[in-house]
Amino acid sequence: MRRFALGMMTSAALMAGLASQVQASSKDYSKSTKTDLVTKIMGNKSYQVYSSLRLEEVTKKVKTKTKEKKKYTVKKKVAVKKKSKKGKTKYKTVKQVKYKWVTKTAYKNVKKKWKFGKKLTVSADFRYAHVQSKSYKVKDGKRYYYIYVNGRPVGYVNEKAFALSKANVVSQVSLVNNQYDSVGFNAEDAINYVTDQHGSLVDNDSVEISCKSAKLNISDTGYVSSRKAGTAVLTFKYGKAKATSKLTVRGDAKEGISSAGVTPVKTDLPKIETWSARDRASSHKHWATKSARDRASSHKYWATNMSGNAKGADIETIFYHPAVLSAPGSSNLEAKVSSAVQGIDVYDNDLVTSNLDLGQADNREARGHMVYYNMRGVYNMRGVKKCNWQLIPSKMLSFNTWLSYIKNIKVSPYMKLGHGQSVGSTKKYVYVLANWNRSNNWSNSQELIRVKKSTMEIDKIWTFKVWNGSAKYPRIFLNADVIDDNTLLALFHNASKHRYEYWKISRSGDSFKAKEVGATGSDLISNSAEVQGFVWDSAYDVYYIAFNDYLFKIGAGLDGGTEAGKLLNYYSFHTGREFEGLGSYKGELYVNLNHPTETLKVNHITK
Repeated sequence: MRRFALGMMTSAALMAGLASQVQASSKDYSKSTKTDLVTKIMGNKSYQVYSSLRLEEVTKKVKTKTKEKKKYTVKKKVAVKKKSKKGKTKYKTVKQVKYKWVTKTAYKNVKKKWKFGKKLTVSADFRYAHVQSKSYKVKDGKRYYYIYVNGRPVGYVNEKAFALSKANVVSQVSLVNNQYDSVGFNAEDAINYVTDQHGSLVDNDSVEISCKSAKLNISDTGYVSSRKAGTAVLTFKYGKAKATSKLTVRGDAKEGISSAGVTPVKTDLPKIETWSARDRASSHKHWATKSARDRASSHKYWATNMSGNAKGADIETIFYHPAVLSAPGSSNLEAKVSSAVQGIDVYDNDLVTSNLDLGQADNREARGHMVYYNMRGVYNMRGVKKCNWQLIPSKMLSFNTWLSYIKNIKVSPYMKLGHGQSVGSTKKYVYVLANWNRSNNWSNSQELIRVKKSTMEIDKIWTFKVWNGSAKYPRIFLNADVIDDNTLLALFHNASKHRYEYWKISRSGDSFKAKEVGATGSDLISNSAEVQGFVWDSAYDVYYIAFNDYLFKIGAGLDGGTEAGKLLNYYSFHTGREFEGLGSYKGELYVNLNHPTETLKVNHITK
C-alpha cells in the first residue's frame, strides 16, 4: 500500500550551487553502474572514503631477463693431410657450428590498474548523516558506492560500510485501551529502517509484518487494534533482515478519562486577524528567490505589543538551516530531507527540528525526518559564518569546513511526525506527539514517539487518550511541549466554547493521567487561523502561543508565579512569513520561520 505521492522537487533557488556527481576522467576506463537514487544506512564499521576511483590504462615498460642457447658459425683452418711438393702442409677453411648461453632483455605493457583518489575521511563520520547513492563501481569483486552526504556529492566507499540486510525496529510499543479507536496502531510506525543486501533503505510497504498473539490481530493494511487488552510480538522481515517488537495494549479502559472543569480567564481583546499559509502561497516563491542574497545577513523584526509600543519585542536570526539535506533528484519522500521545518525545540545547546515535505503535514500518516543540531559553535558565530550552514548540500564550502558542520548534525530515519509541531526534548530524548491536524477532534488515541538523541532513532512508542468525561468529548492536542521525561503540556482549542485549554499529561511507567491546568476565555485570533507554535517558559512560568506574525504570552500558573490562563501580552510582527514552531530554554525564547528556514531569538520580552 503506497501512501504518498512523489514529493515536490526542490526549488531552483534552494538548489543553486549544488554540484553534480563527479564524472570519470578521460583516462577512466572503468564502468560505473547506475541505479535509482537510494538512501544508504551506515553501519557500525568504518571504512575509508575516497574522492575518486578510476581504472586507468598505464603504459609502463617492465624489464625481464631470460637465458637461452644461441647457435652461431665460425670459420676455422683445417690441415689437409696431403703435403705440397715443397713439403709444406696445406690448409683449408671450413665452417663450424657452436652454441653459447646469452641473456635476453624483454619489455611488456601493464595496461590497467585501479587507482583511488584522495583519502577524504572515514565512513564513521557519516554514521548519523543522510547518505544516498545512485552508482557504484566493482573493484576486485567488491562494490564501491559513490555517496552523497546531507546533499553534497562526496566520494567512494566500500559497501561494507553500510548496514547490510539489517532491520532496526522499536523494541516496545505500549497502546492505551481505547474501544473507540477506529484506526488502531500502524505497525510501520515501529520501523526505524530495514535494508537490503547492499545497505539500501527498503520502503516500509515492502517489509513483511506478522503478528503473533492470542488476542490481537494485524489487519491486511498493517494496523493493530487497541480496542481490547493483550500482548503481541510483531515480526518485521525483508530478505535476510529480521527484527521483532513487543506490543502491549494496556488493560485499563478508563485510563485518560478526566474533566475539563477549569473556569476560563476572561480576556478583553480587540478583533485580531492574521493570515494562513494558503493566503500567502505566493510568498514561498518570493522568499525562496530572496534567500540567495539574504544568506550573508541576519533578519531582525520588531513587534508592537498590546500597549502600542512599536518596539515591544524583536526577533533576530541566530541560525540559518541547510537549504536541504538530500541529493538533487530526491523525489521519493523517504529519500528527501526537506528544508520545510514544522516544529522546533531547544535544550541547552541542542536544537531539534521536524522536517516534512511541503503539503505532507496534512496527511493522516504524515512522515518526515527529525534533524538534530549541536549549536555550541553556532551561537558564537558572527556575520556570514552562521549563515554558511545553508550551503551544506553544495560544494561552496571547503571539505574540511563542511565536515566540521556535518559532525554536528544528525538526521533521523524516515518516521511518523504527524503535522510536526508538537515537539519537545530533554537531555537524552526528543519527543513528538504525532497527531493528525485534520482529525476534527476524533476519539482515536494519540501517539507519543520517543527518539534517542544519541542516534536519532525511535526507542519507544506510547499511545494515550484524553477525554472530558467520555469519548463524546475528546481532547486531541495539535500543539504540545515536553517539559521532562514524564510530563507533557498540551494546548487544546475548544472552538465551540471560544477558549483555549491547557492540559498536563503525566506518565507513570506506561500509563498516562491528564488534568486541565488552565483556560483562556478567547479564540485569541478571530478568523480561525491555526496555531503555529506552543511552548512553556519555565523561567517565567508563562506559555507562548504563536500564530503567523502574532505571539501571545499567557500565564501558566504551574509554579504559582502567574495566573493560569491570563493574557499577559501579545506581539504583532510584520514578517510576512510562516511561524513554524517555538522553543524555550532557561528563560530564552526561540521562533522558527520558513522561506528561508531560520531560527530566531526573541528579545526584549519583559517579565
